[in-house]
Amino acid sequence: MNQQLSAAPQHTSSAPAATGDSPSAVLAVPPAPPAEAAALLRAALARHTDVSDVAADLATGTPGFTLVDSRSTAAWDQGHVPGAVHLPAASIRALAARHLDPARPVVTYCWGPGCDGATRAALALAERGFRVKEMLGGFEYWVREGFPYDTADGRRTTAPDPLTAPVRDADDCGC
Repeated sequence: MNQQLSAAPQHTSSAPAATGDSPSAVLAVPPAPPAEAAALLRAALARHTDVSDVAADLATGTPGFTLVDSRSTAAWDQGHVPGAVHLPAASIRALAARHLDPARPVVTYCWGPGCDGATRAALALAERGFRVKEMLGGFEYWVREGFPYDTADGRRTTAPDPLTAPVRDADDCGC
C-alpha cells in the first residue's frame, strides 16, 4: 500500500542538532577526528574479519591462519566451514594447546551475529597467548553468502542471499 505522509516526521531526540538548524540523530555526536577514527577502525580490523575474506584466503590453500568453529558438536554436524577445526568454546581452555599452533593466528566463528560464542572463544584463546580475530557473521553469513559447507551428510551449497552478497559469481561487492 502506498501511503503519503501529511507532515514530515518529527525529530524526537533530545540531543542538540550537530549542524546549523537541521537536527541530525547521526551527527548529534560529531564524528571523531580523522586520526582518532583511523586508529579505532584499524583496531577493529585487527580483531575482526568477514566471511568473504576468510573464504578467499581458504581458497588459496595456504590461508596463514587456523579457522576455529566454536559451536557444539550438534551444530558442527549440522554444518561447518570446510577446513575449520572444531573446538567448542567451553573446551578451548582444555584443548587449544593440543590442537592449535600458538605461532599461527586463529580466526573464530560461531552461529552468527546474534551469538557471542566466537567472542568467548577468541577471549579464551587470547588469554592463552594466541593471536585471534573473529569472523563477523559467523556460520550464518558463510551460508547466506553462498559458500560451500560440510555437514554430517556431506558438502552443501546454497544460493547467495541477495541481501548479503552479489548473486552472480562474477559480481564483487566492492568492499
